[in-house]
Amino acid sequence: MQQFISALIAGVLFGAGLTVSMMTDPVRVLDFLDVTGAWDPTLAFVMAGALAIYMPIYHFYVKPRARTVFGEPCQLPAATALDTPLVSGAGLFGIGWGLSGICPGPGITNLTGGDPAIFMFIGCMLLGMITTRTLRKT
Repeated sequence: MQQFISALIAGVLFGAGLTVSMMTDPVRVLDFLDVTGAWDPTLAFVMAGALAIYMPIYHFYVKPRARTVFGEPCQLPAATALDTPLVSGAGLFGIGWGLSGICPGPGITNLTGGDPAIFMFIGCMLLGMITTRTLRKT
């Protein structure tokens, strides 16, 4: 139950941060990606702010202890190599993000708005996740 509550709090905090910083607006994200036109650097500041808070916490608290606040072991990735699945997955993610202006986090946050395009995005994202899981099993 503690894990569920902490995940819920983290999710609500993340969604609130996305909403307050207006990163749930696909137009703002697409403007960030438009480096040759009307470039909007706002997303870079949001990312830099998030990293400025996260990196010290990870470096000084999470990594040395390898345990969560509730004492559970952290599941930190062991692989550090750049391999084909990582690079191709990152490329597909970037293409999808660039075409839609929606990242999975803001997409889930935007579900509350009831926009049919967001539901289509989430459906396609879930289909991609299911397809990937199915292909990895074969």
